[in-house]
Amino acid sequence: MKRLAKWRLASLVGILTLILSACGKPYLSALQPAGEVAQKQYDLMVLSTTIMIGVIAIVALIFIIVLVRFRRKDDKIPKQVEGSHALEIIWTVIPILLVFVLAIPTVSATFKLADVADMDKKNEDGKTDALVVNVRANLYWWEFEYPNQEIITSQDLIVPTDEKVYFNLIASDVKHSFWIPSAGGKLDTNVDNVNKFWLKFDGKKADDVNNLFYGKCAELCGPSHALMDFKVKALPRAEFDQWVSNMQSVKEPMKATTDLAQAGQEIFNQSCIGCHAVTPANTTPEAARLAPNLTNFGERERIAGILQHTPEDLKNWLSDPEKYKPGNKMTGTYGELTPEQLDALTEYLMGLKVQGK
Repeated sequence: MKRLAKWRLASLVGILTLILSACGKPYLSALQPAGEVAQKQYDLMVLSTTIMIGVIAIVALIFIIVLVRFRRKDDKIPKQVEGSHALEIIWTVIPILLVFVLAIPTVSATFKLADVADMDKKNEDGKTDALVVNVRANLYWWEFEYPNQEIITSQDLIVPTDEKVYFNLIASDVKHSFWIPSAGGKLDTNVDNVNKFWLKFDGKKADDVNNLFYGKCAELCGPSHALMDFKVKALPRAEFDQWVSNMQSVKEPMKATTDLAQAGQEIFNQSCIGCHAVTPANTTPEAARLAPNLTNFGERERIAGILQHTPEDLKNWLSDPEKYKPGNKMTGTYGELTPEQLDALTEYLMGLKVQGK
């Protein structure tokens, strides 16, 4: 009975593993590549997996043949022979060849993906022709700075499709890791040095997922590590340029348009403005960027990177951020808000939009 129970458990684990291995979404799966980097990494995974499966299959076949053909039939001791020089050479050369088959494309891809020379080439204006994004990871949110465009945003990374986007990665507190599974990665963000790499987002694959990919922190960084998400909007170049233009047009905090929103703006200016910015200009010193930039908060895909972008979820977040992201720096930074104050602040924040300006 015990053996039967063990076999049942093993079978159940095997079935669940097979089922779960098929789980994945095109906007959040390294097995459904949506960019040049992700495709190269996927091809390397397929190559290495194919070689491993081939080796296992050949070894298993040889084992079965030997087991069947040379099984012991009597008590006689078979003739003892020394190893074959030909076989010794074969099973030494084959692994060496397999290593070369793996190593050559891996090394080639590594050097190609590490080539970020274009992001350092300056034009006559002192800027780069390549699109560069400075990524700063924080507990537990992401900041995205576009130095050439002179704008800063948070939580939603906006990029053009079908061209290389270069990234400077750094952390402000502890080690994190920047990862967009569908596009490629991942790479650590460190406190004491800047890591660089590039990604390319496929326009057709972006259309399949409504231009939205998911990004995550891939380095254990604290109690809310699993909740340190961000979203990636991959847009055609014309739409990206329009977004940049809209962001650059915001020179001062947007004014509330309703009485309720005006009351919310007053609350914001009294308790939130000390950490959050509501203009995209990158003139704020890095040390003073204590919380996400909220310039276009009303257009984001998620609240705090994890909640649905609805007024109700925003109120829940404002009421008790610790409940949704344990250990976040917003917890305890202001007093409790009354229902009326929550309504007003929610009205103001949801109205922070720049599209169509």
